[in-house]
Amino acid sequence: MRLDQAVSRLFGLSRTAAATLVESGDALVDGFPRPKSDKVAAGSWLEVTLPAPVAAPAVVAETVHGLKIIYSDDDIVVVDKPVGVAAHPSPGWTGPTVVGGLAAIGQNVATSGAAERQGVVHRLDVGTTGIMVVAKSEMAYSALKRAFKEREVDKRYHAVVQGHLDPLRGTIDAPIDRHPTADYRFAVMSTGKPSVTHYDTVEAFRSASLVDVKLETGRTHQIRVHFSAMRHPCVGDQQYGADPTLAARLELSRQWLHARELSFLHPRTHDEVRFVSDYPADLSHALSVLQDAS
Repeated sequence: MRLDQAVSRLFGLSRTAAATLVESGDALVDGFPRPKSDKVAAGSWLEVTLPAPVAAPAVVAETVHGLKIIYSDDDIVVVDKPVGVAAHPSPGWTGPTVVGGLAAIGQNVATSGAAERQGVVHRLDVGTTGIMVVAKSEMAYSALKRAFKEREVDKRYHAVVQGHLDPLRGTIDAPIDRHPTADYRFAVMSTGKPSVTHYDTVEAFRSASLVDVKLETGRTHQIRVHFSAMRHPCVGDQQYGADPTLAARLELSRQWLHARELSFLHPRTHDEVRFVSDYPADLSHALSVLQDAS
């Protein structure tokens, strides 16, 4: 494979970061710098000088408008995340976060995990709304992390995708990896991690379908990538090939994707708990336009 692609995959860097390393002479093949497009082969000695690690961004307590507390006790807090909010701080993100919003209202979370991800046991994309659970106690953090890893958490999403799915109900089983050329995107690739998405059509419109989605795995952008690969991208998701004309007609500025329901065993009581989130205003409006047109 190409040298920049090899550096990206072996060291977990973005394609752009890998290309920058190669172009600056910080990636040597058998002791010599090479162009980023040169092919590398098994048996070659690859020597890479990695950049200094970026300091983890600090959690800043900040009021997050629209962030709703659905449930809270000594172990967990369940929130309804609005659009435009990240789960936790990350390099390059300067907007509001769930952990920052919780800190602003005095909700203490677990200190396990990386400093900027304290209490976070799963994430939603910035442009995806809906249910999230955050651990408040160390016991809850460990129990929930294990439950998500062992696929014991029932995660259900609602999505509006372009066109009509065939079959109307089914399973998408396709590995996902970082996109080979585009930063911040993922794609179905044979080199990726196993990824399984179950779906069932709830309602069909003229140009789109409302689907209920159950995730068996939890890869980054999994729903968006899988439906895009089937040529049925989430409506409004122009990053993954959605029709901008349809998005404009629905007055939608992000993907129609909502974390609808989350159920799991409470880490302390071991009773099953279930939480449901209503559609936010922009998604409800887009759905109404589709229903009226049909």
